Amino acid sequence: MAEAERHAAKDQRNPGGRFEGKVAVVTGAGAGIGKACALAIAREGGRVVVADIDGSAAVACTAQIAAEAGHALALAMDIANAQAVAALFETAERHFGGVDLLVNNASAMHLTPRDRTILDLDLAVWDQIMATNLRGTLLCCREAIPRMIARGGGAIVNMSSCQGLSGDTAQTSYAASKAAMNMLSASLATQYGHAQIRCNAVAPGLIMTERLLAKLDECMQRQLSRHQLLQRVGRPEDVAALVAFLLSDDAAFITGQVLCIDGGMLAHVPTYADGGNSRAARPAGDTAKAAAAPRC
Repeated sequence: MAEAERHAAKDQRNPGGRFEGKVAVVTGAGAGIGKACALAIAREGGRVVVADIDGSAAVACTAQIAAEAGHALALAMDIANAQAVAALFETAERHFGGVDLLVNNASAMHLTPRDRTILDLDLAVWDQIMATNLRGTLLCCREAIPRMIARGGGAIVNMSSCQGLSGDTAQTSYAASKAAMNMLSASLATQYGHAQIRCNAVAPGLIMTERLLAKLDECMQRQLSRHQLLQRVGRPEDVAALVAFLLSDDAAFITGQVLCIDGGMLAHVPTYADGGNSRAARPAGDTAKAAAAPRC
């Protein structure tokens, strides 16, 4: 079949976009990366359940989707609560007829300022972060899988982090939860691939959400961006584009993977930001500027 005919056949099967006829649940979808994912799915024809612990943020996201002629339902809920998670998926099934796609994006980000080194860590913080980031993700997967099987398969993307792939001087609980999420994703992909359910994890680096922008001062932003290979910060839309790809049939043969989207932050030798092994390759004056820059 000619290339044009293949594209025409694809458009006929899915005239409204890659997610026409699909139902997606996106947690933590009231803002930031989760909101960008919900919008991306809706813009390609998917019907989206926008779940967030902040009900007003979920409603605002749903209103934006509706304004763009999309279909969405807002639900205020806490994924750490098993009964709330069950109600979320029951509502999705009742309102839209089932679940085909799941984006596990909700995370206990409000606890990160208290997530310290191992000796300084409050165990209550560890327990709360694990309850949301890891157990909450597991709960959502357990509710989604039977519904996906009933519809012939589905796709799941779990929002991990580059901090789940490298050590840090703080955020012990967050990093551990994201590392465990990577293995949870691989286990799910292995156990339910025969049922045509794919599962991948996405590991963002420095993605400048509104929340992160408010938390990072200019000095810290400069420190972090020095270690990226691409000379800009990431945007929520960058992550949403990757998530949409992984959920779509374009990624039909990709499962059990952890995909970094970090501008190359984890792709290089540790000395890169100070000139690495090829100082001549850096723009003139970069090394001197780096040495003179204030440390945060």
